[in-house]
Amino acid sequence: MIEKFVTSRTKLVAAIVTTGLVTMPALFAQAAAAPATVEKKTLLTKWVIDGGPTMLFIGAAIVAFIALSVFCFMNLTKAKYCPDDLKMALMDHMANVRVRSAIELAASHPSYLGRLVAYSFPNIDATRPEDLGRDQVEDAMADFSTNETRKSMIWINYISLCAQASPMLGLLGTVIGMVGCFGTLAESGSADPSQLAGDISVALLTTLWGLVNAIPCISMFFYFKNQLTALTADSIKAAEDMMNAATATVNADTIYAKIPEGIAV
Repeated sequence: MIEKFVTSRTKLVAAIVTTGLVTMPALFAQAAAAPATVEKKTLLTKWVIDGGPTMLFIGAAIVAFIALSVFCFMNLTKAKYCPDDLKMALMDHMANVRVRSAIELAASHPSYLGRLVAYSFPNIDATRPEDLGRDQVEDAMADFSTNETRKSMIWINYISLCAQASPMLGLLGTVIGMVGCFGTLAESGSADPSQLAGDISVALLTTLWGLVNAIPCISMFFYFKNQLTALTADSIKAAEDMMNAATATVNADTIYAKIPEGIAV
């Protein structure tokens, strides 16, 4: 009888061990997969979705910033403002006082320098060989630069708008989260962290993402603004050099006549 009991108990233990050996890998796999699932869910919800509806507006500001930055990177280039090939060709025309040819070449080129020359050089006055009507040309260049810079700055200023709006949206989300937090306290009558966690997440996440977008927006705003200023200044400097070259060619005899000979160096 005892032997039968021992045999039955041994078989039961063996069955339990066998079942455990078979099922343990699956249990360990589920245990290993469970944290990954929780982590994946946390990554998707903890940093974005838990921020509440305000995150939609902050996300729109982030998308707008990226789109505006790509647009400005594509447009604020030397090729679109002061290309070297056009600059050299115009300088050759003006050095030989071929003003009409320079204007025609500039008018056929869509760059900033081309439009600047086509707009301002028709004001050159051949009846004033001493300066070729430089004051009128410079006034026209200033008018053109003001109008064109204003148009280009519109898109750059939108980046500044994103920089200013993002932290304000983050602050709005913070206020919404704190209002919800105090509302939960009023309803429950106790400061249970588990009940306040959702509202605190809203308050912190919106502030976080507002700052995450505002900081690069400010940096890129000043970068693009300085880039526009530099490209505009290069174009105006090139046009002024062309005027100097034409004036020097027209007054070459007079200039050379003023240079005495026999001066020891």
